Amino acid sequence: MLFLLFKLGKDRYAIETSRVVEVVPLLELRIIPQAPNGFAGVFNYRGKPVPAIDLCQLTVGQPAAPRLSTRIIVIHCTDARGRYQLLGLIAEHATETMRKDPNEFARPGFKFGSGPSLGPILLDPNGAIQWINDEHLLSEQMRQMVFSEQALLTA
Repeated sequence: MLFLLFKLGKDRYAIETSRVVEVVPLLELRIIPQAPNGFAGVFNYRGKPVPAIDLCQLTVGQPAAPRLSTRIIVIHCTDARGRYQLLGLIAEHATETMRKDPNEFARPGFKFGSGPSLGPILLDPNGAIQWINDEHLLSEQMRQMVFSEQALLTA
């Protein structure tokens, strides 16, 4: 399976490329007042408003650094009704891919509090890579907030 690699802070993560629509440069975002932690704003993707989540803010508590390698990973994500919607994931160093057997990843065996569940881990010579499953990344409340307005705009 092919994975897109990126970093959140100093740690490496991966997402299945089959979920990825496109990787775009960090674009200007429309900030939404009183948005929940991790919600970065909305950006124009091919003429449509798409919500963006800052994965660094959501997971390590600080916004992604505005580097040339910081990207918005546009993915297909299911909303609260099970419909596919576009979602932007802001991540640093989103510039490499790797091919790995999914069975090489192992569940860490623990989960802390009510934070996001990021997925299984692969250990390689350079350290750990955690497989992010977007279906478990957003809480149900966050998923409803992020996609409620988008559903109205596309209806």
